Amino acid sequence: MGALLTGIAGVALAGGLIAPLAGDGVAPSPPWRFVGLPKQAMPRTDFRIGVADGARALRIESNASYGNLVHPVPAGTIGHRLAWRWRIDEPLPSADLRQRNGDDTVAKVCVLFDLPMQAVPFMERQLLRLARSLSSEPLPAATVCYVWDARLSAGTAVPNAFTGRMRYLVLRGPEAPLHAWVSEQRDVAADFLRLFGDEASRVPPLLGVAVGADADNTQGHGLAWVDTLQLD
Repeated sequence: MGALLTGIAGVALAGGLIAPLAGDGVAPSPPWRFVGLPKQAMPRTDFRIGVADGARALRIESNASYGNLVHPVPAGTIGHRLAWRWRIDEPLPSADLRQRNGDDTVAKVCVLFDLPMQAVPFMERQLLRLARSLSSEPLPAATVCYVWDARLSAGTAVPNAFTGRMRYLVLRGPEAPLHAWVSEQRDVAADFLRLFGDEASRVPPLLGVAVGADADNTQGHGLAWVDTLQLD
């Protein structure tokens, strides 16, 4: 099961829900933090602050690796709009989100939802409980991930190949230009209902947001940038 995990619940920030990705240092500042798989043996995806087109931004390099940056939000947070900009310099052409051996993303921006356990189908509920018992982090019951994909066209929705607790929405496909910033703005409530409407008719509160990339299944190499991530 993919380990997009929440951080410390109840963190409040002056000036907004999400701290800047690109602070003053070479790494994202708390409450952003790295979260990988339990007992992760493969390399960690590299997250560091760099300069692209003269501006500081989060540089994400995946190299047969796995990893996420996770930012918690205060308990009970209801988010309506998520906005950011991103660019891809090196895609992952071998990735195929429909297959377990291709389940890699050069860049993903995810929203973690506090979906009640009773809304989760019985068998997946048992698997989620087992996964939570083995993890030192609480696993969200529903995660929507926006991805930039080298194979699937924009608008494609697909469940994670390993777990139905995570579902992808492709925002940029193979037609999207490389080495160019693209801005996004999403209605997270509408996207939750589109992807998880089979399980819930109401949008649950948010637990956090995450930025990630992985190339462990394809053993590939990818390079992406993300900047100006905002949630309101």
